[in-house]
Amino acid sequence: MRARLLEATVEVLVERGFAGTSTTLVSERAGVSRGAQLHHFPTKNDLVVAAVEHLTERRGAELAEAVAQLPAGGRRTRAVVTMLGDHFASPVFAAALELWVAARTDEALLAAVAPLEQRVGREAHRMTAAALGADESRPGVRELVQATLDLVRGLGLASTISDDSARRRRILREWADVLDREMTRN
Repeated sequence: MRARLLEATVEVLVERGFAGTSTTLVSERAGVSRGAQLHHFPTKNDLVVAAVEHLTERRGAELAEAVAQLPAGGRRTRAVVTMLGDHFASPVFAAALELWVAARTDEALLAAVAPLEQRVGREAHRMTAAALGADESRPGVRELVQATLDLVRGLGLASTISDDSARRRRILREWADVLDREMTRN
């Protein structure tokens, strides 16, 4: 029941945003009684904080799964960058984005979201560096990995407003070429 409530919370966050998410809507979506929902999560913030933790685990698992599916050899950089672009344009990222925006003005939510997002950020950076085979001891390479993550987050944000997948593909293709060139430079 708890898992159904958390998944329903993420779905409602994606569809309606944080402001439009209510415990009543989540209960209905999860197919549980309001009393059962209140037993597990007495307040909206309790529910959303638990959903943040659930979402953090889910985002990490999805990213790890995508990294595991990457091809070896030529064009790996392009595959890594494309995979990241897809991940950060997914509904799971949209739900996380809703929480980031809400946490900006909600201290209790910020206290829950900030440490989890820091953990996700570190793990995403580590996975990206490993997937790219990046030698971060070389000058500028760590910054290139971080710029890649910043780029895909920004493109993910843009995708919440309109379908810009064609533009995103072009930008990421060019960025992959830049990464290949810059990370192998002597």
